[in-house]
Amino acid sequence: MPFIFCIFAPRMNIDLLNFEEVGQLLALIEESAHIVICAHRSPDGDALGSSLGLAGYLRSQGKEPVVCVPDMFPDFLQWLPGAQAIIRFDKRPDEVRKLMAEADLIFCLDFGQPDRLGDMAPALTESPAPRVVIDHHPSPEMDSVLMVNRPQMSSTSEMVFRVIWQMGGFEQLTQQDAACIYCGMMTDTGGFTYNSSNPDLFFIISQLLTKGINKDKIYRNVYNNYSESRLRLMGYVMYQKLVVVPEKHAAYYVLTRRDLQKFHFMKGDAEGLVNMPLQIKGVKLSISLRQDTEHDRLVWVSLRSVDDFSCTKIAQKYFNGGGHLNASGGRLNCSIKEAEFIVQRAITELQF
Repeated sequence: MPFIFCIFAPRMNIDLLNFEEVGQLLALIEESAHIVICAHRSPDGDALGSSLGLAGYLRSQGKEPVVCVPDMFPDFLQWLPGAQAIIRFDKRPDEVRKLMAEADLIFCLDFGQPDRLGDMAPALTESPAPRVVIDHHPSPEMDSVLMVNRPQMSSTSEMVFRVIWQMGGFEQLTQQDAACIYCGMMTDTGGFTYNSSNPDLFFIISQLLTKGINKDKIYRNVYNNYSESRLRLMGYVMYQKLVVVPEKHAAYYVLTRRDLQKFHFMKGDAEGLVNMPLQIKGVKLSISLRQDTEHDRLVWVSLRSVDDFSCTKIAQKYFNGGGHLNASGGRLNCSIKEAEFIVQRAITELQF
């Protein structure tokens, strides 16, 4: 009699909340007529993807959520389903304040400190509405009725999927909702090249694919959708601005306001550039300095690293920032020249 081999795949458990938290969240949603979802200043793919994905779920439950963000988001994310309905505080401040003040429930996605909202922060902190925080950044500091904080997760979009799954909402998710969530997961892992080795992540992707999303098109929409000026800026950075310090396994570059003006900089044009020096053999840390387009003494800092080398500690120590093991950010209130001195000192003091 022939042997029959049966291979059973392990059942994936992607639960994020305990039983009481699921019940609490379902009750909060059921009892709320006016729900606001807000994301951090300079919203990225994860902030927008998680917000729009959650908004889609809430609509499937008969709610009419509103997504509010502090300011402009990159042009290469304008295609996201529902993006045109997002309300920007910098364009419609009175409307956002009114929505926050009258809200029954506020979701805070991809941030855990009110100051990450910039000028929109008072609208949140002065609202009497209960807050639910879903975030994967460490050290949240915000009053909330439910705090879901998991720094080990790839993205807030992954967390939103898990929460929706636990609440039994997966079947109601549309293809458009799934595309938003997938985009958030993809962008916050650099196209699944870092912080993305958990098998659960790929189970979630497999489920999103059942909704009919075109993951290849989503990739092209994000990474192959830049202006000619952005491509020329990238070449300029790599050829003329990049400084490599091989003995410290590090690289950095500085973008001044004049540089940005020369290449007609738009928000999002610098996205991903900081990852490129990591393609150099032996480089473990890459740092980007970008002078703010309006404020002389404000410099934005991005850091990327590989393997187990933590750029978070460097962001905290030198750049008033933080983030994740391989992707962090910060800001300096100084001139661009002073900022470069700080980067040089940080690299000099690196210990491997």
